[in-house]
Amino acid sequence: VPPPPPLLQITLPMFFFRKEQGFSGLSNPVQRIPDSHEITLKHGTKTVSALGLDPSGARLVTGGYDYDVKFWDFAGMDASFKAFRSLQPCECHQIKSLQYSNTGDMILVVSGSSQAKVIDRDGFEVMECIKGDQYIVDMANTKGHTAMLHTGSWHPKIKGEFMTCSNDATVRLWEVENPKKQKSVFKPRTMQGKKVIPTTCTYSRDGNLVAAACQNGSIQIWDRNLTVHPKFHYKQAHDPGTDTSCVAFSYDGNVLASRGGDDTLKLWDVRQFNKPLFSASDLPTLFPMTDCCFSPDDKLIVTGTSVQRGCGSGKLVFFERRTFQRVYEIHITDASVVRCLWHPKLNQIMVGTGNGLAKVYYDPNKSQRGAKLCVVKTQRKAKQAETLTQDYIITPHALPMFREPRQRSTRKQLEKDRLDPLKSHKPEPPVAGPGRGGRVGTHGGTLSSYIVKNIALDKTDDSNPREAILRHAKAAEDNPYWVSPAYSKTQPKTMFAQVESDDEESKNEPEWKKRKI
Repeated sequence: VPPPPPLLQITLPMFFFRKEQGFSGLSNPVQRIPDSHEITLKHGTKTVSALGLDPSGARLVTGGYDYDVKFWDFAGMDASFKAFRSLQPCECHQIKSLQYSNTGDMILVVSGSSQAKVIDRDGFEVMECIKGDQYIVDMANTKGHTAMLHTGSWHPKIKGEFMTCSNDATVRLWEVENPKKQKSVFKPRTMQGKKVIPTTCTYSRDGNLVAAACQNGSIQIWDRNLTVHPKFHYKQAHDPGTDTSCVAFSYDGNVLASRGGDDTLKLWDVRQFNKPLFSASDLPTLFPMTDCCFSPDDKLIVTGTSVQRGCGSGKLVFFERRTFQRVYEIHITDASVVRCLWHPKLNQIMVGTGNGLAKVYYDPNKSQRGAKLCVVKTQRKAKQAETLTQDYIITPHALPMFREPRQRSTRKQLEKDRLDPLKSHKPEPPVAGPGRGGRVGTHGGTLSSYIVKNIALDKTDDSNPREAILRHAKAAEDNPYWVSPAYSKTQPKTMFAQVESDDEESKNEPEWKKRKI
C-alpha cells in the first residue's frame, strides 16, 4: 500500500478560497486580489532584484543583476511596454534595492557597493553617501559604511531621511543634505555582545521604530532616537546562518512580517515581541531579497517562492492575516519570484522575477490608472525613412553637350583618376625662383634668404699661423713699440729659454714629485 501523501497536501486545498464564496461570515479577502489581467515589462535577461513605485503610482522603476535601472511611465507607454530611460547609476554593481521617497521626487539606490546613492525622478544623481575608513575598528567612529550594502529604506514621515544596512554590522541613518557623514549608527549585537551582520532593515509606519533582521536569525527593533540598546530583541526568529530577506510592518503598525532564508514566513506582534503569532513553511527562497508585503486593507500577506531552473514555476502566495492560512496562489512564470509590491492607490501588484521580467497584475474594475493607461494605447508605427535617389535617364536623341557619360569599368576609371593630379593626390613639385602661392621659394629669392645662405658658407682658414705672424717680424724689429723699449736697458739682447728634453725635466723635479719604483 503506498504511503499517504503529506499532511500539507491533504489540508492545503481546504484553505483556498473561491472568489464566489465567503469565509466564516466575513467578506472574502481573495475577491480584492487584482489578478484578472497582467502586462509584462521586459527588463533584461537577468534577475529583477529591485522594484520601486512612486506614491502616486505614475512611474515604476526596476533594477537587476545586469546593473541597469530602468524607468517606466504608465501614462507615457503604449502597448509596446518600453522603458523611457535606462542607466547604470552604480557602474558594475548589482542593484539590490530601489525605493521612492514619500514625496516621490527622489529614489534611493542600494547596490553591492558600500555607498548608497540618491537620484531624482529622471535618473540624475542627487547625492552619494561617503565611504567609511575600513581600518577603524569601532564602526560608530567611521563616517560611512565600509562593506557591501544589503538594502535601504526611506523614512515614511521625514523628508530626506533614509537608512541603510551593510556587511560592516551596522544600520545607519542618513540625511540627503549631509552626504559626508551619517546621522546615527545602530550596531546589532548577539546576546553575548558580538557583532552580527544585518541583512534587511525597515522603518515602522510612523517612523519611530527601526527594525533589522540579522544573519544569526535574530530580529532587533530600536527606538529611532535611542541607538544603544534595542527595544525588542528576539534571538531565534529564524534559523541561524540564513539571510532573512525582508521585514515589513502592517499598515496599522502592530504586526511585523518576516521572510526568512529558512523557507518560512512569520508574523509577529510588536506589542508582545516574545514569540511569533503564526509561521508558514515550505516557501523556498533562493535570493537574499525575496519580498513580503501586506495588502492595502491589511487582511492579506503576500510573498514569492523560488524554484530551480526547469523545476516548476514561481508562485505568488497569499496568506490570510487572522488565520495565516494559504488562501490563494498565482503562478507567475517558470522562474523564481523575487520582488513583490502591492500599491495601495493603484490596487495593482508588481512582481519581479528571476528571468528578467517585471509583471503587473491588475483588474479593470478594482484597479485605478497604472497599467490600465498603457494597455489601451495602440503601439506606435515605426516611421519609414524617405530617401531620394538619382536615377540615370538615357535619352538617345539628346544633344551631346547635355549627354551624361555612362558608367565605365572600374579599372579604366582608376587609370583615369591616376592621371589626374588632384584625384591621385600627387605631391607638388618644388618651387623654382621666388616663392608663390604661400610656398617659400629657393635660396636667393629675397634678401633674408641671401643673408642666411651666406651665413652658412664654409669659412675654414687653412693658412699657417706661424707664417702669418712672421710676416710682421721685420716691421716689429725695425720699429719696436711695446716689448723691445721695455727691455732695452735691462736686457738689450734677447735671450730665449733652452729647450730641455723630457728626461732632463724629470731629473730636475723635486724628490716628492719623482716616481717611486
